[in-house]
Amino acid sequence: MGARVAIAGASGYAGGELLRLVSAHPDLDVVTVTAHGNVGHSVGDVHPNIRSIAHLVLAPTTPEALAEADLVFLALPHGASVALAAELPASVKIVDLGSDHRLTDPAAYARYYGGDYPGGWTYGLPELPGQRARIAAAQRVANTGCHAVAAILAIAPLIAAGIADAADVVITSTSGTSGAGRAALPHLLGSEVMSDLTGYKVGVHRHVPEIKQASGVTSLTMIPVLAPMPRGILASVSARPVGAVTVDQVRDVLATAYAAEPFVHVLPPGQQPRSAATAGSNSAHLQAVLDQDSGRIIITSAIDNLGKGAAGQALQNANLMLGLPETAGLAVDGVAP
Repeated sequence: MGARVAIAGASGYAGGELLRLVSAHPDLDVVTVTAHGNVGHSVGDVHPNIRSIAHLVLAPTTPEALAEADLVFLALPHGASVALAAELPASVKIVDLGSDHRLTDPAAYARYYGGDYPGGWTYGLPELPGQRARIAAAQRVANTGCHAVAAILAIAPLIAAGIADAADVVITSTSGTSGAGRAALPHLLGSEVMSDLTGYKVGVHRHVPEIKQASGVTSLTMIPVLAPMPRGILASVSARPVGAVTVDQVRDVLATAYAAEPFVHVLPPGQQPRSAATAGSNSAHLQAVLDQDSGRIIITSAIDNLGKGAAGQALQNANLMLGLPETAGLAVDGVAP
């Protein structure tokens, strides 16, 4: 019998990916799954790809339904985690996949989210210096945002090493439609998305303060783009170099920062990251070049937005919080084609 796990919001895309990962985990047992609109339906009804726990029935999302678990994953819309988490026993560990508790600055929260500041939790990106130990000691962890993971992994080591200008960073981050959730919204219909690229929340994206907080960037321009694919993120992170910088220096900084990291891979020179190569995995693929015309540093970063950008990252955090091997239940290799 492993640690008892509950998943709130199990009918969504991130919740479904959590179900897939946790159901195959050697040391975790899914004991409770909850939802809102799909209450009373079985896991197999909502997620036909999941057969091992297809019989579990989605219950209403209440503190009582979740309180007996050792660890609860909250895969809920923004704003829904605060009250629910407050009613769970302090002994229950929580990983929140939402955005409620990521920011430590109340002013940044007010600017990008509005409303009352709910407080910041331990930030759930183990690859940041010192963060792995903080996560392991925490009862409450705020999972990273999907665009934020790809961007932070790309730029944070360069800012820390002093070779990239923290005040001049531009990110274009392209995401699959599952990043927008499972709601049947008109702009996410197949006929609207197919053969189309569109920017969204340009200039006001909520991952901007999170990226700045975790990476050391002080001024950021971010252009999110919705792509006609179900899952994946490809981010292009551009920064002005500080002084005379070579591409070998940039690559060395990234390679050194992630040498011991099981899920972050600096690709060989000339091989560009592809979002499809990370599908189904918890890996991030990085590549560095210097722009031939401007001399700017460009880091390309690919992840699965439902893997390292959501459910995979959440499970990585949960493993640390429960004292389990960090890589347990997580794939390094993607699926293809």
